[in-house]
Amino acid sequence: MKKVAVFVLLLVSTTSQIASSVKDGLLPNGNFEQGPKASELKGTKVMSGKSIPNWEICGYVEYIKSGQKQDDMLLIVPQGAFAVRLGNGALIKQKIRVIKDMFYSLTFSASRTCAQEERLNVSVSPNNEQNDSGLFPIQTMYSSNGWDSYAWAFQADAHVIEISIHNPSVEEDAVCGPIIDSIALKTLYHPKRTRANLLKNGNFEEGPYIFPIPTSDGVIIPPEIEDDHSPLPGWIIESLKAIKHIDSEHFSVPQGKRAIELIAGKESAVAQIVKTSIGRNHVLSFVVGDANNGCEGPMMVEAFAGKNMVMVSYNSNGKGGFKAARLAFRAESTRTRITFYSTIYTIKSDNSGSLCGPVLDDVKLLSVRKLHHL
Repeated sequence: MKKVAVFVLLLVSTTSQIASSVKDGLLPNGNFEQGPKASELKGTKVMSGKSIPNWEICGYVEYIKSGQKQDDMLLIVPQGAFAVRLGNGALIKQKIRVIKDMFYSLTFSASRTCAQEERLNVSVSPNNEQNDSGLFPIQTMYSSNGWDSYAWAFQADAHVIEISIHNPSVEEDAVCGPIIDSIALKTLYHPKRTRANLLKNGNFEEGPYIFPIPTSDGVIIPPEIEDDHSPLPGWIIESLKAIKHIDSEHFSVPQGKRAIELIAGKESAVAQIVKTSIGRNHVLSFVVGDANNGCEGPMMVEAFAGKNMVMVSYNSNGKGGFKAARLAFRAESTRTRITFYSTIYTIKSDNSGSLCGPVLDDVKLLSVRKLHHL
């Protein structure tokens, strides 16, 4: 009986390691603070595929400690004391239990090291959609602390899924590659259109997990993301560069708890396609401001509703504030594209060279009988 009990205990333990149930927040050992045994390391290289608790690894993976140096370069660990670095072709993966058919957003932190064009491929399996993965170019750092948090969304096609983060690059130096830390999951709920707002998620309250740490710099939502699997439900990131999702705990947010920052001028744009009635009058209203993050100087947001456009200027002192704007138009189609982008490229005043830009929030679209009544 004792042998049977031990076997059952081992089986339950193994099963829980294979597929852990996850609530909103860090994956099991998602911050890599639990590391390999000393006997499973050769210097910093992890020698066994299952040495890191809750994770399985493939290829050249290093276990990095905060403050560690490589030649004259200090390796940045985004959060806590430890992280992993993915060398040539390296991969980390973990199986977790989720709710089938629900939408999820994965948030992870990454910093670049010695390669010129570092990138990461994020995927989930099983996946009924071919080529549904996220390729993140991370040679551009948007924050001033040497690392960024990124978001990627997916729909779960099974009750047990495997999340993978892979470095597809092949560099001359096999150890060159991005450092990965703090991997979290959040359930996404898709807001509905209402009579009070024809736009979905116009206040940007629904979005990816943002780490509740003092040094959080928001979450980068990568470019060219369609609205069916967007970490920002309802919205399309249709530009060449990313946008940033920010929260009121770390930034100045005009309304509610969340907003977005257009961090790369005209290369940082969001859009949403809305059903409209031809000839019907509409009013698009929104708020433009700054995030109280040292982003100073003149800013300009251009808002489009189909062929109609308004330019909204905002002079930022980098300490928070906002102004309201509106665009009245008559719908010329049964589907109208609402688009926002920043006209001016802006850099933070902290000498970091980090891109920043205007904050957009509280976006509403109303159908009205007469425009002059508003």
